[in-house]
Amino acid sequence: MGIERDTGSWSFDSDVVVIGSGGCGLTAAIAAAQQGVEVIVLEKQQRPWSNTARSGGMIPAAATRFQRAAGIREPVDDFVADIMRKNHGASDPAMTRHLAHTATQLVEWLVDAVGVELVFIDDFKYPGHTEFRMHAPPSRTGAALVSDLRRSVASHPLAEIVNDAAATGLVVDGEGGVTGVIVQHGSQTERVRARKVILACNGFAGNPEMVAQYCPAMSGALYFGGEGNTGEGILWGMELGAATAYMDAYQAHASVATPHGILITYAVVMEGGFQINAHGRRFGNEWSGYSEHALAVLDQPGATAWNIYDARVHRLALQFEDYQQAVSVNAIHQAATVEELAAALKLPAAPLAQTLQEYNAVAAGEHSDPFGRPDCRKLAAPFYGVKVTGALFHTQGGLVVDFDARVAKPDGRPIPNLSAGGGVAAGVSGHGPGGYLSGNGLLTALGYGYLAGRHAAVSIRQAQENTHL
Repeated sequence: MGIERDTGSWSFDSDVVVIGSGGCGLTAAIAAAQQGVEVIVLEKQQRPWSNTARSGGMIPAAATRFQRAAGIREPVDDFVADIMRKNHGASDPAMTRHLAHTATQLVEWLVDAVGVELVFIDDFKYPGHTEFRMHAPPSRTGAALVSDLRRSVASHPLAEIVNDAAATGLVVDGEGGVTGVIVQHGSQTERVRARKVILACNGFAGNPEMVAQYCPAMSGALYFGGEGNTGEGILWGMELGAATAYMDAYQAHASVATPHGILITYAVVMEGGFQINAHGRRFGNEWSGYSEHALAVLDQPGATAWNIYDARVHRLALQFEDYQQAVSVNAIHQAATVEELAAALKLPAAPLAQTLQEYNAVAAGEHSDPFGRPDCRKLAAPFYGVKVTGALFHTQGGLVVDFDARVAKPDGRPIPNLSAGGGVAAGVSGHGPGGYLSGNGLLTALGYGYLAGRHAAVSIRQAQENTHL
């Protein structure tokens, strides 16, 4: 339906309507409800499975008390520097710094005020991070993070989640301010009046036409995100005259088990494993980052590769619930020798053995890596392998928002009563896949959600107080 005019006819109303029940929407709902306003979360799927739920649940933040407890005293600006270094200075510096500082209070708020169970990850660093700064559920799954967030929303008397309720458009007044949402719930089309609307329905990675237009390199690639991420939030904002930025940005991943469709943690690569193609040979610098390296994987025969690693790496990976699932469905192969591993993976034995020998020689310091990988670690029997493909996870471009996550026009003026976060909002990954720093997705999902929810509630309360003066 898109954008419709306010006719004054409403089915019901709420202080805040949040569109989408992923990490961004749930965070926004809790942040608003805790400030004393009524919140309804509209989720178009009957059984939602968001990008946050599919993720590893890793929230990056510096200068938290959890980081300090691990003996790390890091200024937030070091985190900002890593983000900017990864995206080659392409993201807005002020917004990047604002989100990084927000992440510090966000993580502690999630634990203290929301009841999310998080632990500090200090056993490996994701690509591009110069310090340990990931906070994640003990299972290291986004599903556990979303479960905790949903439980908090469900237990709050001022918040409600309505599943199978697809927002199909926004309602605006004569001055272009958003006054409500059109929602299809079952066979009924309803208009929900809202003082504030928060777009948290992610980006457009599930919309093949928009992917082909803005991110053509991933057109036709495996999509490994929420089915509901079809870009309508961005399109509505565009129709209202919102500014957009970084529409070519996206996060891909170089390590999804195929044909099983299970994420294989990139820790298997960062902690010493490498990737080979169907010819048994390495084909690039796996340390460049799992987002941009996905393109290299997709360029291989059959758009597939194999992760090769050893028992030490395997034990580390078992901390991840997704990896445990991959083991349970026999996606992970173990062998006592390289020859046996090659047979199990249906790969040529001689090239694989030579590749391992060359890689171990680099790890021993005999010569530098021909692909420029800075950290190679010797692998020893028994060996492990898993067949993987590259995949598109989510887009990173969208509507421009201000420090309160309000959707902005090209001149910087906010569209009245409209906020956005997560994949609907322009992120901090610059352009293409290479600017994505691990955790940028949840940084903007939960960070913008926190900012949007709090600002919406404060604005409503201030307006109510002014009315009573």
